Amino acid sequence: MSIESCNCIEPQWQADELLMRYQYISDFFIALAYFSIPLELIYFVKKSAVFPYRWVLVQFGAFIVLCGATHLINLWTFTMHSRTVAVVMTTSKVLTAVVSCATALMLVHIIPDLLSVKTRELFLKNKAAELDREMGLIRTQEETGRHVRMLTHEIRSTLDRHTILKTTLVELGRTLALEECALWMPTRTGLELQLSYTLRQQNPVGYTVPIHLPVINQVFSSNRAVKISPNCPVARLRPHAGKFMPGEVVAVRVPLLHLSNFQIYDWPAVSSRNYALMVLMLPSDSARQWHVHELELVEVVADQVAVALSHAAILEESMRARDQLMEQNVALDLARREAETAIRARNDFLAVMNHEMRTPMHAIIALSSLLQETELTPEQRLMVETILKSSNLLATLINDVLDLSRLEDGSLQLDSTTFNLHSVFREVLNLIKPVASVKKLLLTLHLGPDLPVYAIGDEKRLMQTILNVVGNAVKFSKEGGISITAFVAKAESLKDMRFPDFIPVPSDNHFYLRVQVKDSGAGINPQDIPTLFTKFAQTQTLATRNSSGNGLGLAICKRFVNLMEGHIWIESEGIGKGCTASFIVKLGIPDRSNESKPSFAPKVLGNHGPSNFAGLKVLVMDDNGVSRTVTKGLLVHLGCDVTTVGTSEECLRVLSHEHKVVFMDVSSGIESYDLAVRIHEMFTKRQDRPLIVALTGNTNKVTKEKCMRVGMDGLILKPVSVDKMRGVLSELLEHRVVFETI
Repeated sequence: MSIESCNCIEPQWQADELLMRYQYISDFFIALAYFSIPLELIYFVKKSAVFPYRWVLVQFGAFIVLCGATHLINLWTFTMHSRTVAVVMTTSKVLTAVVSCATALMLVHIIPDLLSVKTRELFLKNKAAELDREMGLIRTQEETGRHVRMLTHEIRSTLDRHTILKTTLVELGRTLALEECALWMPTRTGLELQLSYTLRQQNPVGYTVPIHLPVINQVFSSNRAVKISPNCPVARLRPHAGKFMPGEVVAVRVPLLHLSNFQIYDWPAVSSRNYALMVLMLPSDSARQWHVHELELVEVVADQVAVALSHAAILEESMRARDQLMEQNVALDLARREAETAIRARNDFLAVMNHEMRTPMHAIIALSSLLQETELTPEQRLMVETILKSSNLLATLINDVLDLSRLEDGSLQLDSTTFNLHSVFREVLNLIKPVASVKKLLLTLHLGPDLPVYAIGDEKRLMQTILNVVGNAVKFSKEGGISITAFVAKAESLKDMRFPDFIPVPSDNHFYLRVQVKDSGAGINPQDIPTLFTKFAQTQTLATRNSSGNGLGLAICKRFVNLMEGHIWIESEGIGKGCTASFIVKLGIPDRSNESKPSFAPKVLGNHGPSNFAGLKVLVMDDNGVSRTVTKGLLVHLGCDVTTVGTSEECLRVLSHEHKVVFMDVSSGIESYDLAVRIHEMFTKRQDRPLIVALTGNTNKVTKEKCMRVGMDGLILKPVSVDKMRGVLSELLEHRVVFETI
């Protein structure tokens, strides 16, 4: 049998489709598993901090990837495939074989080393080293914190800036074992830094360097400690000697916080962006370098110094302000005392002058009024009337000066009582009518229908204001008429844009009285109106028309109106067109129960009541002989039976039940008040006791209060005319009380 006919080779097996599918699926999952293993190795290498053979794992991963690629390529060989697939398959298997053999040989080499590695011990060792480093850092931070607290405590223990800076250098030098430490402060010009403090005090303090040096700009531009060259101008604090190299030097800026707000005498006027410079030098005989925690300590201390310096600046400025304030307070107190002394001296002078002037005025007016009631020739009567008119003008001037003085020093206060408002206007009209009739002026009064009959306020000051305003209108009018209008000012009319300072406050318990006095006189230049309310001032027009004014009337009226929370003003269209004077005052509205006629308080005691008091026994006590004689003359003229005495003892000796009235001068002092008390003791029954009336030249309220306290029945101000004495006696006998308003 020939070889050709021998069937030695197994015939080709027809592939089973099911087996092929199983192999196909198996190769797919084998490749998938191979590719996932390197991913796990990569994760292990990334997370492992102690495994020493990472490169072996990388090589093993490459082997597995190639094996997986071989199985993946087998997927294309189960069917008919091309030559390209066969070449790729062959190449993949060759690479897989090479890597597999290399990996196998390497494993044989490193397996003994792997077995000898104590992985757990190495891990613990690394962890222990890491903990040691962390503990060292914590200890360093604690040490730094302790030094900072110690330095801060030393710095904050004083608010003296020199002590703060010197203590800072000393404590830093001791804590950091420094060779030198210095502080450079900006000069007043801000163009240089001056060496102000050093640790060893071997450099002359006062040495300056330009502030615009590059090294200084470098430090000032950073908020951290900066290493600088030992040879720069700010670091040459000590001479370099020997063979040792100079130690490392750092510099840090010290903010001068807002010193511009707290100007210190010997400190520069710098803003919050200026800095001082702190320079620190390590010893030159060692190889020591600056550590991070030491630099942090220097930075923190620099900030603490800045805060302490700001506190010191505030303290110094506050102490200086306190000293200045104390000096100002002393000066103000001295000025206040001097002003009070001057006011007391002025008031004492005015009080004395008031009394001393009223006493002779009493004689002049009383005797002139007595002379006026005798038979006189027309020329004599004219002269007597001129004397009386001039005397009354002088008395008015005295009253005005005293009122103005008390208004300016604040001692004058309103005396608010319930009074008949309508009667005030009627009384003003009755007083002004005689003067107006002489000048043939028509005087009219219009009271608003809503004007209350009774009001609460200072009746005397209101009447004085109305009299002054109406009197001016009469005085400066030659013809025509004068109209007086009074009404309740409405709320909408109170707000006048011309007078922004006048702010009325309406209420249910008050109302605003508006009074207008319009005349047809020569008028006023509008430019002169603002000066009318200035004391001792007159317009040229008024001065030329009538020189009898004293320039006080309107000034006093304005102050009275201000006290009554009101406002006064004058309007005129010009010369020859008349003028209108208006004022508004605040008055109270009395309760219904109080709308009865108030107790008698005569304003002007004129010629009313009986004109003869024949047989009325009167006792006059006055230590001034002239005044005593004048008062007796007035009373005798009225028909009284008068007895005069000069002392209290004589008065008590002469006084009897027959005397109905006792006039006593209380200007002599406490003796007169004691006399009133003793008279009360002499007469236990009121109907048996004579009426006691004080005569005085003092216009202060203290005199009136003392008279009322000792039980006197009346008080009359000098000077007294015949008409005034007649009114006093009439009211006294009718009401048994007569207190003239002061």
